Amino acid sequence: MSAPDLFSAAAQERLKSRAPLASRMRPRTLDEIVGQKHLVGPGCVLRLLVEQDALSSVILWGPPGTGKTTLAEVIAQSTARDFHRLSAVSAGVKDVREVIEHARQRLGEAGKSSIVFIDEIHRFSKSQQDALLPAVENGTITLIGATTENPMFEVNAPLRSRSTLFRLEPLDVGDIEILLNRGLECLGQEATSQAVALLVSRCVGDGRQALTSLEVAAAIAGQDVISVTHAEAALSTSSLRYGRDDHYDVVSAFIKSIRGSDVDAGIHWLARMLEAGEDARFIARRLVILASEDIGMADPTALLVATAAAQAVEYVGLPEAQLNLAQAVIHLGRAPKNNAVAQAIWTARQDVRDGLIGEVPQFLRDAHYHGANELGHGVGYVSPHDDPTVKQQYLPDSVADKTYYRETGVVDE
Repeated sequence: MSAPDLFSAAAQERLKSRAPLASRMRPRTLDEIVGQKHLVGPGCVLRLLVEQDALSSVILWGPPGTGKTTLAEVIAQSTARDFHRLSAVSAGVKDVREVIEHARQRLGEAGKSSIVFIDEIHRFSKSQQDALLPAVENGTITLIGATTENPMFEVNAPLRSRSTLFRLEPLDVGDIEILLNRGLECLGQEATSQAVALLVSRCVGDGRQALTSLEVAAAIAGQDVISVTHAEAALSTSSLRYGRDDHYDVVSAFIKSIRGSDVDAGIHWLARMLEAGEDARFIARRLVILASEDIGMADPTALLVATAAAQAVEYVGLPEAQLNLAQAVIHLGRAPKNNAVAQAIWTARQDVRDGLIGEVPQFLRDAHYHGANELGHGVGYVSPHDDPTVKQQYLPDSVADKTYYRETGVVDE
């Protein structure tokens, strides 16, 4: 081995030893992957495709820390095909075209096909995604795209239609415990059960966050056993129990407090969720729903305020968006309450499910096509613009006596 090769190998080893814990622990086989049993469990489709090296283009979609890159790395270890990695953060159209050209040459010269892994593919522009399409379509490359965003919105329809979508689920409590125990073994360190429990409760869903927090806690602990104090410091927050049950209970208390016009309680539960790392977009969605379900026409501006807060969360992000969420909570908490809007749509849909539908009255039917009048469609209809006093039956006969929206039950603050 030449001197440059020796230097390069030594550099690689040193970089590997200094890599984040999550990178050092990255699985090399499907059996080492934690979670995603619905995809990589025995007999599951993705496992079969990887084991048979028969993978076609796929989009791996899921929250951060669920194993998208890990799956790609396992595929890289197991495939007989050339494997190329691109990051949508740094790669441009030129880089994409160079990889495709290399893949085309390898296919022509050696009959060897190529897999191209693109991390954060949702960051690729339309033109960059379009540059991939011909090579994916004619089989020059097999694409593996990884994204945390909904591919229905972030991946071009032609590219999406030529790929199989695999949804990765957040890691559960058991998965995170397995990762943390493996991490402790890798670090050669011990932790109290309370410290592990804290890390598990705060990192459920995100394996990378769990291992990163563990590594920081281990660094703080030094040669000592990792304690709750070390774990708290690593999480940069106080010990706050917030597991799956707490999530549902706190959200329930949050909604019911606002419904009960208790502004202070609403702010308290909002603070609890934000401190626990709850997704601000989830909180905003709950407020938008509440604005119509529990307030409705008693204060039509409530929906505007809640929707504006949801938009602010997307536009501003945390921590500043806490102000927008707090303003929305206060407005909704102080607003008069009425669930008439919700009762109206719930009752109407139940009637439809029960078969109370009836035929569209003749005079309300579409009359904008040739021959409609001969069928009686639209005959007798009078527009309220022409006669504001006109009284007509717009409901089908089967529900003509129904009143779905009732302006009753307004509860003031």
